[in-house]
Amino acid sequence: MTQQDNKVLACVDLSPYAQHVADYAAWAAARMAAPLEFLHVIDRHPALQGGQDHSGALQANAEQSLLKSLSEQDAARTRAEREQARIFLNALRERALAAGAAPVDTRQRHGDLDETLHEQQAGVRLFVLGRRGESAHSTQHELGRHVEQVARALNRPILTVTDGFKAPERVLIAFDGSSITRRGVEMVAGSRLFKGLLVQLLMSGKASQDGPKQMAWATQTLETAGFDVAGEIVPGDPESTIAQAIQAKGIDLLVMGAYTHSPLRSLFLGSKTDDLLRSARIPTLLLR
Repeated sequence: MTQQDNKVLACVDLSPYAQHVADYAAWAAARMAAPLEFLHVIDRHPALQGGQDHSGALQANAEQSLLKSLSEQDAARTRAEREQARIFLNALRERALAAGAAPVDTRQRHGDLDETLHEQQAGVRLFVLGRRGESAHSTQHELGRHVEQVARALNRPILTVTDGFKAPERVLIAFDGSSITRRGVEMVAGSRLFKGLLVQLLMSGKASQDGPKQMAWATQTLETAGFDVAGEIVPGDPESTIAQAIQAKGIDLLVMGAYTHSPLRSLFLGSKTDDLLRSARIPTLLLR
């Protein structure tokens, strides 16, 4: 990466979950000595407001008057949204500064979330976003619908965070010997983000003949970089095996490859990434 590719970008909405995103983003930025930016993306297609009936035949003057009124309402709503977000972002900025991150910037953009983040990624080392957002209270979903959409749009690491904040001490890498998880091991070995943390490697799923060789490479790579690391090969269903390891070993942060199959294949086979995110219930660094 070039010197410019060093920013931590935290994508936040105006929900209470944004505070958890801010805490983890500040932790990551401080450990990596990286600039931090909070980005709030305002949907360019907001839901229609109010219960006014805009149907039916209108005279030309009445139609122009209605269009003007709707335009003024939209402009006023946009100004109010931007001001509300500005105050909220400034509070997050102060929170991150108090946690040791610096420098910290804030920005607002209109657009679609995944498209906007895709446009920003050239200068980003790490994205941080919440598993849930403003709709969580009403939907009760454990995994926001934006997570897969955003992850598929980006090719940078994405830290998806859960409720509450705890500075990670123990990391589990879900390792399968694939190119993406090998790159993940190399990234962990070379990143200041993980220095001093205990690292556990876990290979699960269908038994592989070269599994021990792959695990030996991963373990040696991390040990050479100075990590206290342990590796295990546990055949079986990855979702349940990883979930059990997280609980048994007190894991604070999961690192894994994400959405490696096409959306169409996931539609028929189900997304193992989503399954793991739901079962893990801890912050997860998604590798792309």
